Amino acid sequence: MRLDDDGDRSNVEDRRGSGLGAALGGSGVKLGLGGTILLLALSAYFRQDLFAVIGASPAVGGAAGPVAGAPDERRSAAETPLEKVAVASFNDSQRVWKGALGERYRPARLVLFWDQTRSGCGAAGAEMGPFYCPADEKVYIDLGFYRELASRFGAPGAFAQSYVIAHEVGHHLQSVLGIEPQVREAQRRHPEKRNALSVRLELQADCFAGVWGRSTEQRHLLDPGDLEAGLGAAAAVGDDRIQKSATGRVSPESFTHGSAAQRTQWFRRGFDSGRIEACDTFAASAL
Repeated sequence: MRLDDDGDRSNVEDRRGSGLGAALGGSGVKLGLGGTILLLALSAYFRQDLFAVIGASPAVGGAAGPVAGAPDERRSAAETPLEKVAVASFNDSQRVWKGALGERYRPARLVLFWDQTRSGCGAAGAEMGPFYCPADEKVYIDLGFYRELASRFGAPGAFAQSYVIAHEVGHHLQSVLGIEPQVREAQRRHPEKRNALSVRLELQADCFAGVWGRSTEQRHLLDPGDLEAGLGAAAAVGDDRIQKSATGRVSPESFTHGSAAQRTQWFRRGFDSGRIEACDTFAASAL
């Protein structure tokens, strides 16, 4: 992928090395890599931060990789290529949506952190993975997730990393369009449909990521194999694959993000159409 970081950090908050991890209890129980991976998978399956429940500090996220335990300068330097991809993808996707919506679009902010931080939605840890908080309209990521995306989920490459950011910016687009608050209200009124509505919300964000991906292709920014890398990343974080890895079984009734097949299908739909209107997962009779 040939998407350049133009150096614009006007909508980026770099909290790495701010010491917030210790303030949030980072000095608790320390897990080894094996225990961390298991608890990470279980947290994703049960949709609950089990690290916080047991007061554990993960050995993954920003601390993963060969620079674990190194001074902040070395850790930050080692993440420079990952930071450039994340920021470039974030800025570019926002420019695309600004171009599509004009003044209706209000910019989100990207927060880079290590291990733990605070968000408008509460405490956030690296083990949660990247996420969007509608309360403060910010995308949060510990760049160590990219190493997990490659090693644990088998989805390496810049476009796979860009897909992650584009998906979260897709959630911001849902907030801007008024979709996200409508879904949250529907979940409140119909708790029995909470998971099903969540799946449709997540698949729409995948589709929006695909629309952005199409724009990069039209600008000749993609290299051979990039689309496949994006599809691979979408499939890798499907609920069925995560559940199978964590528990050895798959429970579709507990899906909150969609299966690998669904996530790749909706990403591809956005990519093939290049249109926001093609991403109405809520009108689709079947996903």
